[in-house]
Amino acid sequence: MKISLTKMKIISIGISLFAYSFSAIAQHTTSFWQKSDTSHTKRKNLVFITETAAASIALIGLNQLWYADFDRSSFHTINDNSEWLQMDKAGHVISSYYIGKMGMNALDWAGQSKKNQLLYGATLGFAFLGAVEVLDGFSKEWGFSTGDLLANATGTGLLIGQELLWDEQRILLKYSFHTTSYPSRRPDLLGENFLEQTLKDYNGQTYWMSANLWSFGKKSNLPKWLNIAFGYGAEGMVSANEVVFTNTNFLPAQKRFRQYYISLDVDLTKIKTRSKLLKTVFSTINFIKIPAPTFEITSEGHSKFHLLYF
Repeated sequence: MKISLTKMKIISIGISLFAYSFSAIAQHTTSFWQKSDTSHTKRKNLVFITETAAASIALIGLNQLWYADFDRSSFHTINDNSEWLQMDKAGHVISSYYIGKMGMNALDWAGQSKKNQLLYGATLGFAFLGAVEVLDGFSKEWGFSTGDLLANATGTGLLIGQELLWDEQRILLKYSFHTTSYPSRRPDLLGENFLEQTLKDYNGQTYWMSANLWSFGKKSNLPKWLNIAFGYGAEGMVSANEVVFTNTNFLPAQKRFRQYYISLDVDLTKIKTRSKLLKTVFSTINFIKIPAPTFEITSEGHSKFHLLYF
């Protein structure tokens, strides 16, 4: 049965609902985006109401547009830690991190204390993705994944840990993507177009830990925006596991291997500009790894230099 929306797309819709609801309200007041210096009860309530509504719509959408197409079952767990060479787990880490970061920023805007930002904002990603795992647990096709839950906790832990240790995010999680030939073999699983492939084709995805050099040595003369990034990727995957088949036809086996990268990067939020528009754009797209010279080494011992790696 063909599914019109993937689970990740529906999750993305839920996140977007939270982000764009503020934009609609912002049209009514020029001071809307200005951070409150003290606790602002109306803003705090707005944040909580918006988060609850967006999460509810996303979960209901998942239940109706995704899980309804699969048989239900009693609650059960699965061990999927070997699937996709853990690329899906990296996706959970970065999703939990950024949903929590968005929650923190929203409560900061509402003038809430750092304690409240960490307790009720930074944990948003873990809570929301945990609810998705519970839905998985009642689906016969899937199951509650403790590996996914651990990955969600890792993303949230990285966010909270840095705030407690440094009161800032010195190490950012980032994402990059390039097209591959694998979706042509299984477009239903790996994506039929570019947008779907950015979400579904793990062969073309790379997940990065991007550390800001100036933040670790603030007396240095290094540019404040300069980062060094360490990436992880994998290739050769046309299914979750090595055994590959569609309906009754087996596909030829692919050699699956991991890829490790080191590269330069840019923290766009540390670029000086007087333009409020540019500041907003830089902050919004800062989760994307900037293409840069990159050194790659694979789990098979091969190495390669990319003048620009996407």
